[in-house]
Amino acid sequence: MDAQARRHKILDILMHSEVISGSILAGRLGVSRQVVVQDIAILRAAGNGILSTPQGYCLEKKLHKNIRVFACRHDKSRMYEELTTIVDYGGKIVDVIVDHPVYGELKGYLMISSRYDLDKFAKNISNSQGKLLSSLTEGVHLHTVESESEEVLDRIEKALGDKGFLMD
Repeated sequence: MDAQARRHKILDILMHSEVISGSILAGRLGVSRQVVVQDIAILRAAGNGILSTPQGYCLEKKLHKNIRVFACRHDKSRMYEELTTIVDYGGKIVDVIVDHPVYGELKGYLMISSRYDLDKFAKNISNSQGKLLSSLTEGVHLHTVESESEEVLDRIEKALGDKGFLMD
């Protein structure tokens, strides 16, 4: 399979998947993960909306219509509580965004929709000794959250407010 056919196949797989890891894509295509990473970069440059998340790759079109952005502030010790609140009330955490004074908007796609996803994310943060994006902005950050309804987003907003996560 030549490179163009492989990239077409990647798009086809992404259209029929919720999220798929680079390793699984590589296995299906019979290439290395690095080849997949390069193909994804070329597909993005061509205008394909491919997101890279901790769980793998997905297409931007997979987002639901009910989306709200929450402005939050807390330190690293409350990250798990904040994200648990969102998923326990039925939200999917699409991303985290910070407004860096030098680089402008920095965004990390999370795509966390369950405690399982959250536990994997928290374990990766812990194992890598990684810092949260919000550590660059004294804990201030935004989360884009999607859900099945506006009512779910209202409940998430109330719960985050009651726990002191929302900025005034």
